[in-house]
Amino acid sequence: MSNQKVENRICQNCKQNFVIEPEDFNFYEKISSASGGKVPPPTFCPECRQQRRFMWRNERVLYKRFCSLCKKNFISMYPSNTIFPVYCRECWYSDKWNPMIYGIDYNFSKPFFEQFQELSKIVPRFGIFQRNVINSDYSNMVGESRNVYLSISIVLGSENIFYSWGVDKSFNIFDSHSIKESDSLYENIECEKNYNCQYLILSRNCMNSYFLIDCINCNNCMFSFNLRNKRFYIYNKQYSRENYFNEIKKLNLGSRKSRESLIYEFEIIKKQAIYRFANIIKSIKSTGDNLLNVKNCINCFNVHDAENLKNIYRAFLQKDSMDIDYAGKGELMYEYITGALNDYNVKFSYSAFDMVQNVEYIESCISSSNLFGCISIKNKENIILNKQYTKEEYEALVPKIIQHMNDMPYVDKKGRIYKYGEFFPAELSSFAYNETIAQEYFPLTKEEVLEQGYKWADREARNYKIEIENKDIPDHIKDVAEDIENKVIACEHGGKCKDQCTEAFKIIHEELSFYKRMNIPLPRLCPNCRHYQRLKQRNPLKLWHRRCQCAGGKSDNGIYANTISHLHGDGHCPIEFETSYAPDRPEIVYCEKCYQQEVY
Repeated sequence: MSNQKVENRICQNCKQNFVIEPEDFNFYEKISSASGGKVPPPTFCPECRQQRRFMWRNERVLYKRFCSLCKKNFISMYPSNTIFPVYCRECWYSDKWNPMIYGIDYNFSKPFFEQFQELSKIVPRFGIFQRNVINSDYSNMVGESRNVYLSISIVLGSENIFYSWGVDKSFNIFDSHSIKESDSLYENIECEKNYNCQYLILSRNCMNSYFLIDCINCNNCMFSFNLRNKRFYIYNKQYSRENYFNEIKKLNLGSRKSRESLIYEFEIIKKQAIYRFANIIKSIKSTGDNLLNVKNCINCFNVHDAENLKNIYRAFLQKDSMDIDYAGKGELMYEYITGALNDYNVKFSYSAFDMVQNVEYIESCISSSNLFGCISIKNKENIILNKQYTKEEYEALVPKIIQHMNDMPYVDKKGRIYKYGEFFPAELSSFAYNETIAQEYFPLTKEEVLEQGYKWADREARNYKIEIENKDIPDHIKDVAEDIENKVIACEHGGKCKDQCTEAFKIIHEELSFYKRMNIPLPRLCPNCRHYQRLKQRNPLKLWHRRCQCAGGKSDNGIYANTISHLHGDGHCPIEFETSYAPDRPEIVYCEKCYQQEVY
């Protein structure tokens, strides 16, 4: 293993200092031994590396277009004027075409990334990310699920999912974010194993409840926080069963006007709760947030059942990987985004799945091994720039290409240098900055995007014929007639927000049935605007070093009064930690020990 010490570097993108730890060097050595090329330490800081990867993932900006092969209409991540052919799912997976016919010889007089860009302009792509799905045409990044509509990252046998993101093993989920093993939810965020709940955050094993924050194993509770194993609680106070349901009736939950006042009240309640410094459960030696059953995972977010990871967002069943996002089962993966299913030794790539092994700089490849600089390859091995080689030829040529990448690096419009070991330059992405999740997590104005050398897509004129103005939507769900289905309704934001507003939306049949069954008033915002409202309630993918806010008998700000004496007594808790709650946030953040003493 490496004897390298901590190294301080200046990011060539943001010009800020970042640190490369000894274990990082050990990882680079480990993945180098399997590749034939020595992986150098990065020249971009972790945050800029993630932003660069995010510029390759378009989740929500979808277009109606036709398949370039069979000519049928379908929903795609790529508009009709895309330079390369775009195929529907059935055509892309079929044997009606051969990606090898686009192969090119490697040219040592041009930078590698320039040649990859040439290949990128001609090779067909699949228009939407879907795998083993049923009745889910209007969805993206979906696998092994059915009846999914305008939802993203839905996997593991989920069914009847609408307007949601990040749902695993769940059913009948509407307008929710990061959900596992749940049923019949509306506006839940970071929740697990809930049933028939509305407006729950960071809660699990709850039933028949409304407006809860950080509650576990609760039934028929509302407007409460930090509860454990409770029934019939309102504002953290016990009610009789009869009185509880009488209070529920008074809320008039089917009215939009009433519900908006309740949402405002919930915002006040959130500031009265105490928050665990990080939502880390059944995990060892790990930092980040929303971690479950992980070991040695550093700076990781929304990860479960994994070990030995660093700088990861939304992954499961991963091992010995670093700087990856949106990945399933895999091992030895680095600088990668989107996909992964039994993959091994994948580096500097976008979209690889179904046992892809020993590959570098690939896009949208499946069930293949020994690939370098390839696009849309299926069930092949020993391929460079979509051209077939023998095993011996491949193993001889790849080291020469790696050396050439270092001798003749690609330089982008802003002077950023890309040698071997860097992820794809943003200039090579098929998407504009504001079409990708980079705009969600690293929001920029059009002027900032262009100044930094990235692409911007101006919104197409929609010219919707509005059938129902926002002010004319019935206040109460009981007053909504079924003929409202599929009518064009004006979004309350009217395209004037920064939330990728679609300006109008429709209510579909399944949606209206759910609202009536659950006594939920019709939304006033389009799905994109609602998604951004939920995003604003989640913590960023970033950690701050902070001190526990338990000051003895109360929290630092005096809002929360401790219920028992803590181990540190009347003095301020000395514990420090890494947390995704920024110092200027209003939440009261406690260390693990102080938090546990209060809620259990």
